Formats: sequence, structure tokens, C-alpha cells
Amino acid sequence: MQSLSPAARRLRGEKSLRQIHISHFQQKLTMKLLSVLAPALTSGTERYPRDCSVIHQDKSQRSGVFTIYPDGPRSAVQVYCDMDSLRGGWTVFQRRMDGSVNFYRPWDQYRTGFGSAAGEYWLGLDNIHHLTEGRRIELLVQMEDFEGKSVFARYTSFSVGGECHGYLLKVSGFINGGAGNALNHHNGRKFSTFDKDQDAWKGNCARSFLGAFWYGICHNANPNGVYRWGADKTLYAVGVDWVQWKGYNYSLKSISMKIRPVH
Repeated sequence: MQSLSPAARRLRGEKSLRQIHISHFQQKLTMKLLSVLAPALTSGTERYPRDCSVIHQDKSQRSGVFTIYPDGPRSAVQVYCDMDSLRGGWTVFQRRMDGSVNFYRPWDQYRTGFGSAAGEYWLGLDNIHHLTEGRRIELLVQMEDFEGKSVFARYTSFSVGGECHGYLLKVSGFINGGAGNALNHHNGRKFSTFDKDQDAWKGNCARSFLGAFWYGICHNANPNGVYRWGADKTLYAVGVDWVQWKGYNYSLKSISMKIRPVH
């Protein structure tokens, strides 16, 4: 093979040096672009918080109504964020407090949600599914009677399947805050409304007890039942009941169901 002349070798060396300089320049440019884009990417994520636990990272935020995005930028929905209970960061998906909203509603409305985040509302089964999908979530149920006593039930694991699985409920890891474990009966149940019966009873639990829930045969908890005033035996078990605490004939003054990721 013919050897290169000194001039050719010099040209080849200069070309190699230029390539090295270009490579170093490209690396520096890439690092510079990343340093500029990284804050923008981060702030973009913060603009679309998936749940209240993300908003709670800013410790200056107080309990109130916020917008979250359970399934990406186009899934905006308003919720009440509880920033106080048990270190805060809870996304409230169900709340009863004054009887101002009718909860005896059809399947489509329970699927998409109804009410106002500033008052009584149901966040929607689709949203609850997206909030619990693919990660470990805990549940807190807080309730109060008409005598001013408050109790809670906490569960270290909570998830809701997709519509194709009937919004199947999985809940476990009970921690007693005085309320008792009413949801044990509802674990592994599909969601039912008066127009979509998926319970384990021969009848229709939602129609019989004027609510909508993950009914079995039929309920130990009926948080979406008829809002009534305390003890009332006129109609059996149709109120906002939590049986392990107050029985079937006492309708609670308030109840809220809220979730947050387990870190």
C-alpha cells in the first residue's frame, strides 16, 4: 500500500482535530439545551398534577378546591384537596355533608361524576380508576354523626378497576379509627347503580337501598344513600349508613372518602 506524503498526513491530522472539536461542541450544545429545557419540562409536569399529593408538595397550600389531571392534560377535573388530615395530600372523591345533592343517579353519571367540589360530589368512576391505576394507593374514610362525634376508617391498599371489569373494588389493610371495617364486605365487588345491577344479590341492591356502591349482598356501607337526619327506622338501611359504627338505621351527618399515593 502506498504510504502518505507528509503533507497528506498533516491534512488528515488537521481533519481529525476538527472532528474532535465539532464533537466537543455538539456535546456542550446538548448539555446547554438540556439545562434550558429541564426547568420547562418540570414546570409543565407541575401544571398538570395528577392528584392532590402533587399539589401538597407546596406546603403553603391549604385545604380547598383545586384542578387535577387524573389521565393527562385533557382530563382536568376539580376536586377538594384535604391538606390537613394525617399529614395531608388527600384527593377527595366522595363527599356528603348537607344533603344538597341527589346521589340516587344512573350509571353514566356515576361513571363521569357529578356535584360540586366545593360541596357534595362524586368524582366519577373513570377518574377514580385513573387515580389508582398502576400504583399503590391508600384510602381514608372520615365520618361524623349528628351528635358531633367523628371517627374514621383507613385502608392501606385501595384500587378501582376499569369499566370493562365493572370498576371492581379492591380494598385491604384496615386501620381502625373508631368506625369499624364496613368495607370488608364490599371488597372484590363490582359497582352497581339502579340501572346497572352488578351486585351478588338476587335482587337489585341499588334500587332496594336507594344508593349506588360496590354492593355485595347488599351492604355494610351505603355512603351514597339517601341523606337523612340521624336515627330513623321508617325505611330500613336506605340512609348514609356505616353499619359497623351506627347500624343500619342511622344516617350520618357527613362522610368523605379520600385517597393518596403510598410513598
